[in-house]
Amino acid sequence: MWQSLPEFGTGVLYAILVAAGYSFALSVLAATGRPRILQSARLGAYGTIALVGLAVLTLCYAFVSHDYRLSYVSRYSDRSMSTVYQVVALWGGQDGSLLWWLFLTSIFSGICVKWLGRRYLELQPYVIATLMSALMFYAVLMIFAVNPFSVNLGGAPADGQGLNYQLRNFYMIIHPPSLYIGFTSATVPFAFAIAALITGRLDAEWINATRKWMLFSWLFLSIGNGLGMLWAYEELGWGGYWAWDPVENAACLPWFTASAYVHSTMIQERRGMFKVWNIFLICATFFLTIFGTFLTRSGLIASVHSFAQSGIGTYFAWYMGAILAVSMGLLVWRLPRLKSEGSLESPLSRETAFVVNNWSLLGICVFILLATTWPLLSESLLNQKAAVGPTFYNFWLPIPGVLLFLLMGVAPLVGWRKTSPELLRRGFIAPGIAFVVMALLHIGVELVYPRSTGAALGPLRFPPFVDIPNLYSEPAVRTVPSMMTFYIGEAVAKINGALPVVVSGLCAFNLAVIVQEFARGMNARRRSAEQRGEKESWLTALTLLVAKSRRRYGGYIVHIGIIFMYLGFSGRAWGTDVEGTVMPGETMRIDESYEIVYQGTRRESDPEKMAIIATLDVYENGVKTGQLTPAKFIYKAMPGAPSSEIALHITPRDDLYATLASANPTTKAGTLRMHVNPLVMYIWIGFGILILGALISLFPDIQEQEVRAFSYVRAAAGVATTLMFSIMLASLGSLAFRARAGQMGPAPPDVTDAAWLADSTESTSTR
Repeated sequence: MWQSLPEFGTGVLYAILVAAGYSFALSVLAATGRPRILQSARLGAYGTIALVGLAVLTLCYAFVSHDYRLSYVSRYSDRSMSTVYQVVALWGGQDGSLLWWLFLTSIFSGICVKWLGRRYLELQPYVIATLMSALMFYAVLMIFAVNPFSVNLGGAPADGQGLNYQLRNFYMIIHPPSLYIGFTSATVPFAFAIAALITGRLDAEWINATRKWMLFSWLFLSIGNGLGMLWAYEELGWGGYWAWDPVENAACLPWFTASAYVHSTMIQERRGMFKVWNIFLICATFFLTIFGTFLTRSGLIASVHSFAQSGIGTYFAWYMGAILAVSMGLLVWRLPRLKSEGSLESPLSRETAFVVNNWSLLGICVFILLATTWPLLSESLLNQKAAVGPTFYNFWLPIPGVLLFLLMGVAPLVGWRKTSPELLRRGFIAPGIAFVVMALLHIGVELVYPRSTGAALGPLRFPPFVDIPNLYSEPAVRTVPSMMTFYIGEAVAKINGALPVVVSGLCAFNLAVIVQEFARGMNARRRSAEQRGEKESWLTALTLLVAKSRRRYGGYIVHIGIIFMYLGFSGRAWGTDVEGTVMPGETMRIDESYEIVYQGTRRESDPEKMAIIATLDVYENGVKTGQLTPAKFIYKAMPGAPSSEIALHITPRDDLYATLASANPTTKAGTLRMHVNPLVMYIWIGFGILILGALISLFPDIQEQEVRAFSYVRAAAGVATTLMFSIMLASLGSLAFRARAGQMGPAPPDVTDAAWLADSTESTSTR
């Protein structure tokens, strides 16, 4: 088995399985109170991690040495690729990405074992056992289903097929690892939750141990999804950054449950509440990371992001079933010991705000999950093929998204336990004024300034109200369910049409809340310094305020980032999409501001590809402001899959996004797709601010205040939010009814990015 690199790599995988099983068995034995065995389990875990590292290094060596005996290496690399992309190819396909997943899980397992040291001695055996069980699963998966060291049966080819050129992008170097870090690091909080349930140590000890781990996981889930948006925006050429593709959805699902946890864990720490809920959120986050991996790799749902269909879905199904059975079984067993220590004292409290916040996050998560898996459910339960495209999500999700945005601003205005109406009124004055002023400005500017002016006015230069078509036209069959769907759709369309002005007002509201919180904290510090006979500057007060409560004020900085991102997301309401065929010298008008003059195409080539490059002169309000050069790349290794190279004209107001769909070599005509995407820059700015705030929150406070108090019955606080999600879920029920009645039409043209990528190469090639 050890005579060649393929055999050596396979042997290492077997060694990983044996070492992980050995460490698992020792950890279980150590739970009986044998410290020496616990130390052996820790050493076994380190040995397992070292073997995983050896497997990764072996596969990396196979890539950089062009060992095309390995099927995986020959499928995802060739001799023309740079060393950087030879390494990136390690996670470019299914087999290697699972090995990379195993590697990251092992890294976090090792960090956790080292960090544990002599702490949490009762929890340690079960934490290590849970971590090792995860490593064992992935080892079994690779040995028996997707071995990255399997060989080509026909012998080694002279050269490999090469990495997909859409993956040869800077963001793909860092996007998958970042997302995988977020996924795999969620294993550690899950291990602590299982250990706490088994041992019955369900006080604040395990929560304190997992809080930073979950925040770390949330941070990298955010980074991974954000980088994925950047990659899609710059590489896929369809004009947007989020297409509600099934794999995109699977990547964001654990983000919602992790977001809910990082809020609700504060209540358990301070008030002894939400014990069951927090364990559920941790288990759900880990489960959804596995579900996302399953959805990506099983091939059950079509996606431009997914890997080739394989037989690993069965393995994941059994593993997910085991996770559910163990988690829910332990949770039910320990329910008597998970009772809250009190009850909520007032609906006007931060606890209530966090409850509604959690219900909102989980409701959106469940809705996306059901809509994503709807094609599977429809085919298996109704024997009908169906698709849920971006139009569906964009129609139903803005309202709960805006409600969640409102809750983000309301929560800091209410205090713990109980808030008097007078204090609440005083807290709402400044943010309320900010909301009204911004909304009135938005409406007023639209009346005073035409859209072609006021570039410095940001979102105010765009219409405060837009026309949103009803997703459900008058049904052909007049039945009660279909008529109800029609009228609900009419109401939702009207509300969606008014959301642009609401979002601009809420941006001002939320920003005013955060500024008010910072101002209150700084004023309190400066008054305290004056009472001590000292003088503290505003900058010093701000610095010390954040340093002594990094978690709280880092969270506020995260909220500032989310404000910017909401502002950017709202820009899609005013976007313009134009497609047309033009001859050299002809002009295409995009909207009131932009015109482009098509100058024709030129052809360039190098040893790797041939490029057809269009030249577009950009005019804003009659003045030339730039030049765009979108292109089609036709790679010699993949002539049937041309790559769209987009061009961007970026301003603080909007992005002018150009794609060359095709070029006719005979007439010189070019077919162009042009998109005006307002306020997109604010998404990326907000993304950066969010990362900064999360990093600040990860550092420990100089001093932390611990408060123990009481708990509450949570269900009633989520009634309003539950009602909204019930309406949305009813829309899925309407889809089922229409599918059964044979009314389900084909998928809308914007179902996935694939619609933008399926260009004919016949009109593109100039050969």
